[in-house]
Parts: sequence; C-alpha cells; structure tokens
Amino acid sequence: MLNRLKKELENLKDTEKAQALSKFFKTGKGQYGEGDVFLGVIVPLQRKVASQYNHLSLNDIQKLLNSRIHEHRLTALFILIHKYQKADEKRKQAIVEFYLRNSKNINNWDLVDLSAPKILGDFLLNKNRHILYRLAKGHLWEKRIAVLATFAFIRKNDFQDALKISEILLKDRHDLIHKAVGWMLREIGKRNQPAEESFLKKHCTTMPRTMLRYAIEKFPESKRKAYLS
Repeated sequence: MLNRLKKELENLKDTEKAQALSKFFKTGKGQYGEGDVFLGVIVPLQRKVASQYNHLSLNDIQKLLNSRIHEHRLTALFILIHKYQKADEKRKQAIVEFYLRNSKNINNWDLVDLSAPKILGDFLLNKNRHILYRLAKGHLWEKRIAVLATFAFIRKNDFQDALKISEILLKDRHDLIHKAVGWMLREIGKRNQPAEESFLKKHCTTMPRTMLRYAIEKFPESKRKAYLS
C-alpha cells in the first residue's frame, strides 16, 4: 500500500516544477531546506492522493515522514490531519504525540503551516498550552510549530498565547520566525486591531523589520508608514 502511494506521487512528478520548488524552499547547502528533495507535485494533487490512503497506519506514515522527498512528508501530514479529525479524544492525543515526536521531519515552512493549526492547535483549544512555550525555545521548526499552532486559537478570538509566544520570539534571528510571528499578529489585527496595536506600540521599535512589515501589511498606508518610521 505504501509503495503504491509512492508510485502514484512518482507518476505525477514534474521535473521543471521540482527545480523551481527546490529554489523556492531554499534547499541549497547551508539553507534552511538543505537536503529536501522535490518531485514537483502540486499541493491539490497531493491532497487527492492522500485522500485515497487515509487508512494508512502510523507506521507507514512514519516511513513517509522519514523520507527526504518533500511530497512524501506533506502527503503523510495530510493523511495524519484526516486521521486526527476522525479520531476520538484518546486517539487524538496519540496522534498529537506522534506529531510532536516528528517535529524534525516537519522541516519546511509549508509542512508546518498546513499541519500545526489543524493538529496541535486544535488539540490545545481547551487544554493547558505549556507545550507551546517549550516548543518556542526549541529548534527552528518547533518554534514555527509553536507560532502556527496559535492560529487555531486566533480563529476563536483567543489571542493571549499568540501574543505571549510572539513576545518570546521577538529576538529570534531566523527570517522564517519573523514572518510567522508577523503573520499571526496580522491575523489578530484582522479580528481585533486594538489588540494587535497594543503589542506593536510596545515592540515596534525593537522587533525585526520583516516581522513588523508582515504584521502591518493590511493597515492603511498612512498608518503603515507611521509604524515603519
């Protein structure tokens, strides 16, 4: 069954698109995606393939997550999301634990962004969220998982943890964290602009420029210029 899934993805590969994606996702030596291998399969097609293998075991999903091929890992996460959404509470906890054990395999920004809110974020909606604060002090992908998991809370107009984690990560050096935090601040602002601006007024002069630009992207031009100045 696993080999059949891999074969289906292989049959969909696009060499030209794979080359473009390799550059886009920074797979060169010393870059954040170093070693990532692309087949060039677009996300909608990966979702379609994943939908045919939702019964795959966690053992097989683990094998996909261990793969250097990007589409194997993303397709595995689409299957895992489906399993999570169909699971009872006990099974959801097991899937979340499995997800966290694989944080080093969820190692590009799209993998994080498409999975963290729907698995970890959803699971923590009505639970203690201390795990996010541990992740926020971990490696690059754990930090991004911590930030993106809060998107599930933000969608429920619950901003406290997103703002606290944003504050923890203000001095992080990585561009991918600057962008993620700025994005979540922007999402808060869409729902409650005073909440976002309270944070910005406190930190706008010291936060990374990219983070600030992402956070104020939807502001009126005059207000954006005021923050940038």
